Amino acid sequence: MKAMKLTGIRQMKLMEVPTPEIVNGNDVLIRIKTVGVCGSDVHYYETGQIGSQLVEYPFAVGHEGSGVVEAVGKEVTRVKPGDHIAIEPAMSCGACDQCRAGRPHTCRKLRFLGCPKQAEGCLSEYIVMPEACCFKVSDKTTFHEAAISEPLAIGVYAVKQSLLMQGAKVGILGTGCIGLSVLLPAKAQGAEKIYVTDKIDRRLDLALKVGAVWGGNPDKEDVVATVAELEPGGLDVVFECCGEQDALDQAIEMLKPGGKLLLIGIPPTAKRVSFLIDKLRHKEICIQNVRRQNHCVQASLDMMDRGDFDVNVMVTHRFPFDQAQAAFDLAASYEDGVLKAMIDFPE
Repeated sequence: MKAMKLTGIRQMKLMEVPTPEIVNGNDVLIRIKTVGVCGSDVHYYETGQIGSQLVEYPFAVGHEGSGVVEAVGKEVTRVKPGDHIAIEPAMSCGACDQCRAGRPHTCRKLRFLGCPKQAEGCLSEYIVMPEACCFKVSDKTTFHEAAISEPLAIGVYAVKQSLLMQGAKVGILGTGCIGLSVLLPAKAQGAEKIYVTDKIDRRLDLALKVGAVWGGNPDKEDVVATVAELEPGGLDVVFECCGEQDALDQAIEMLKPGGKLLLIGIPPTAKRVSFLIDKLRHKEICIQNVRRQNHCVQASLDMMDRGDFDVNVMVTHRFPFDQAQAAFDLAASYEDGVLKAMIDFPE
């Protein structure tokens, strides 16, 4: 089969590699149809690392995937050959203390698609995944929507962890794919007013179209002052979705006393972040990290099926598999209004 692999900084190559085979009874062989380019994939492409996770070349990234079931192991019952599926990229052991506690996303032996030293990504014609990672989608769900269920599930999980109340006033700092994946379920689940920031005006425009009441570019205006004018009491919840220190500082200023800050954005290289402890302490701000998604893939698929919102607004560009590097270059440069670039595999 063919696989698109990183071979160096900003270098990719289409390679011939062995087609994976079913080994375990719960294995599912998947023919990949669509892969979304995630910001974390771009970090690996541009720098060869995220924090302490270093790429060893050649290596295939990609974890937002959908496809068709080609074959299944003898113990598989949830899916069958021919089914269209969304792929949960996190493979947990099911036996450690974290898995037993209902936290498979922090499994002690977690393996994640496209994560160095864990598992090759899904930028290949076929992959094998455990049955637990395969979610059959309805006939009306497209392969693009199925792939987007992965980042959407992160947003659904983040909103769940925020304990969002009806009528809440919410901030989302960074309105890329993850920011919109928070905005859509937050709006659907009762947020009254959603304020967003981003350094790309076209992303702000899109956020306003799908439910935000205000959008500001921190490079062009004092977003903290504007939000304070619009919401003198402060915001109930702020989701930081861009991995920038400036955004963390802005979030603390925007939150009301007793507010909650959820950290979702991944800094590409920074090993530490900081907070003004005086502000943090006086406001008694609660800070919570959001680690990917936890039991929220099916919930994200259900929300799409019900028509709670349309995730297709995120898809701005499409590329054929053999032009995957062009998709990564575009996503890395933030050119042409790119929000989510999708890589489509041939029939």
